[in-house]
Amino acid sequence: MSSDPRDEIVQHLPALRAFSLSLTRNGAVADDMVQDTLVKAWSKIASFEPGTNMRAWLFTILRNTYYSNRRKAGREVSDAEGVFTESLSEKPAHDGRLQLADFRRAFVKLTDEQREALILVGAQGFSYEDAAETCGVAVGTIKSRVNRARARLTELLQLDDDDKLEMTDQATMAVVTGTSPSAR
Repeated sequence: MSSDPRDEIVQHLPALRAFSLSLTRNGAVADDMVQDTLVKAWSKIASFEPGTNMRAWLFTILRNTYYSNRRKAGREVSDAEGVFTESLSEKPAHDGRLQLADFRRAFVKLTDEQREALILVGAQGFSYEDAAETCGVAVGTIKSRVNRARARLTELLQLDDDDKLEMTDQATMAVVTGTSPSAR
């Protein structure tokens, strides 16, 4: 009769905690790491080969968890006082959706040929020559269609020559960047 390897895990808890404490030198972190190890071991118990050394398997998981956490901590910014966090802001996702909706409404007002030319050259990255070959027209025709399509989009979106098509309005960008709208 073969026993369930999960029953053996409990026997190794004191040794796991001692090993974890020796690595972390912090009781709370050591306890968290032992818990992470147990969760990983429990979820991967099917990969444990019965008859092999359960203690060595658990220690390997704990050691790998420790080094993974250290690598992750090296990429994180310590901000115990919350100073960095307070200075963060995020551009609202709805701005991009609203701008994209405006663009889509304008885009469908273009002629089929203009939309096709913009998709090939602008979105797909085709050269004018490749786009012309794909459409079966002269290179100059594609260039003209793209130019007229861009001009029509600028008109439909009510953009000036100096305006950029941004996915956020000036006031929101001022909040996100922490500057006044006129400073941009």
